[in-house]
Amino acid sequence: MVKMKKNILVVDDSALMRRVICDIINSEGTFQAVDVCRDGLEAYEKLKTKKYDGVVLDVNMPRMDGLELLEKLQKEKIKATVIMVSTTTTKDAEVTILAMELGAVDFVTKPTNVIEAKGEEFKKCLLRVLSAVLSTEKYNKESRVSTIPKTYTGERITLRKESGTTKTDNKIIALACSTGGPKALQSVIPYLPANLNAPMVLVQHMPAGFTKSMADRLDEVSPIHVKEAEDGDVLQKGTVYIAPGGRHMEVKKCPDGSHKIKLNDMPAIGGLRPCANITYDSLRESGYGEVVCVVLTGMGADGTNGIISLAKAKPLHVIAQDAATSVVYGMPKAIAETGLVDEVVPLTEVAKTIIKNVGVK
Repeated sequence: MVKMKKNILVVDDSALMRRVICDIINSEGTFQAVDVCRDGLEAYEKLKTKKYDGVVLDVNMPRMDGLELLEKLQKEKIKATVIMVSTTTTKDAEVTILAMELGAVDFVTKPTNVIEAKGEEFKKCLLRVLSAVLSTEKYNKESRVSTIPKTYTGERITLRKESGTTKTDNKIIALACSTGGPKALQSVIPYLPANLNAPMVLVQHMPAGFTKSMADRLDEVSPIHVKEAEDGDVLQKGTVYIAPGGRHMEVKKCPDGSHKIKLNDMPAIGGLRPCANITYDSLRESGYGEVVCVVLTGMGADGTNGIISLAKAKPLHVIAQDAATSVVYGMPKAIAETGLVDEVVPLTEVAKTIIKNVGVK
């Protein structure tokens, strides 16, 4: 039986970029890019009448830009799996974060010139995101029943029976996410209270520039304080510290018992910087009585080795996002398979589950 190729719509005002992106998509046997549009208006007309497996969407375009198109699709309830292509300018980074709120599932960084556009890095990145996002959608449709325990009702499932909530006021939350993460975080961080009884360190795989825009936007819409982590930040309860794109983040215990952020520029690990494993590993030496580990949507398995190592040194409570609500069921699946997970919850339950475990002050 011939496998149907996944049909991708490419939307970009640059003829060169359209051609490069189509060539990349068509070079991979599982995808095809037949239809292209020069702006959001053309794409809107296409998406009204035709269904695509994915849409690769530029941010800045004449007549109707990427954000306006997403707003229109959301308003008219037109479903589309959208991946943004964005430059790293501050303005584009801000727009890209807003695009996630409006339903885009992820983004790839736009090349700054033709040589970069035709280079291996951009090609690998675009195909990786497309493959991860579209294979999870297929996985969810076909395997949801078999991968989620029979007891699943959309409520929490407790998996690690012997573990309970540790009776300590001295906890830290360590959250890791990747593909689909910026969108997922919009359903978690704004639902955490300002008086959460623990600090949170958060690793989202993202290039430099985007993490600052994401932190600022989350801070704007959340009761809890959110910031891009800076070297030397002293951890405070009721604050979320986001690892800056392009740097690893560690938590170090100070002589006075407080903890501070240490950023480092060690090489990327498995292509990742920041890498969640480094953050989890650093918590082994911390003075926290319990670490609440949260693993959300993302490709790969970053965080799993760090949590395994941390479990040997500290009491943990591990929360993983479920398959049904993950954009990419990679990272949460990897940690769930270790048997270390205490609760598997849908995205809308993550904030509640965190609050239940650390309390408010």
